[in-house]
Amino acid sequence: MNGKQWKIFDDFRQEFKAKIELWQAELEKTGALDLLIKLQKDSQKAGHTPEYAVETPIVYNTALDKITQEDQIKLIAVGDNPGKNEQLAANRAYLVGQAGKLGAKFFSDSPEFGIDFRKNVIILNKTPLHSPKTKDLAYIINEAKKTPQGEAICRVLRESQIWMAQKTAELHQSLFEAAQTEDEKPQLWLIGYGELKKAGVFEAYKQTLCEKYAEFCVNNGADASATIRSSGNGISRADSFLVFQHFSMNRFSIDLKQFQAENQSLSLRDALAALGKKHRKEIFGF
Repeated sequence: MNGKQWKIFDDFRQEFKAKIELWQAELEKTGALDLLIKLQKDSQKAGHTPEYAVETPIVYNTALDKITQEDQIKLIAVGDNPGKNEQLAANRAYLVGQAGKLGAKFFSDSPEFGIDFRKNVIILNKTPLHSPKTKDLAYIINEAKKTPQGEAICRVLRESQIWMAQKTAELHQSLFEAAQTEDEKPQLWLIGYGELKKAGVFEAYKQTLCEKYAEFCVNNGADASATIRSSGNGISRADSFLVFQHFSMNRFSIDLKQFQAENQSLSLRDALAALGKKHRKEIFGF
């Protein structure tokens, strides 16, 4: 990263870490943290997941602390929320389970991208609140609404989505604008979009991300419903924001292979860009 990009990234991770600590402190103050842990445990049984200990109910991605200025950030990958492996005290990192291994394998099998999944990628989530499976957040929300302390859990879940969407969009745009070469312009991949639908668990994240990209667009003198273009030549800022199916259960690769079979004239890189823009249009409308 160049000096400006490094400061942008370092400021982001320090603010992110402080925000995690604040959310946890707020839940502890209201007596809601113990309830959150209980509901996270209960959701294992409700979702037919083998029982395990909840060690980190709200997870900061400690892998961010291993990134140095010498590492070139080529991608910001946004998953859903921390699962079993991600919340383990020994890990406390995002996409380190089977889904993360599939994501890392895609890039190791595709050297043309020049991306090391653990060195060149900032991995974030739509919320840092843990659940066994993403769909189990709905169970946690519904059960939390039944108790007075649960209001704080619902509030933090919603607030965390809004904060993550705002700060992720700002991080992407700031790193992109601070780039001194085309190679320094990172892409943003939204991995997993099933719960972005209306009344979905991550509806607040989707709405906020749409608002942020519309804001960037207007501030750069373009139509908010149009693509977000950078000045000069090179990749557009909209084209650096792509949407894909999740790495879990190999859905990302299956979807990509099907798209390639239907568009055999495209290279892997071009097929990936076209597929990501297709899903972005379907989900976000631009």
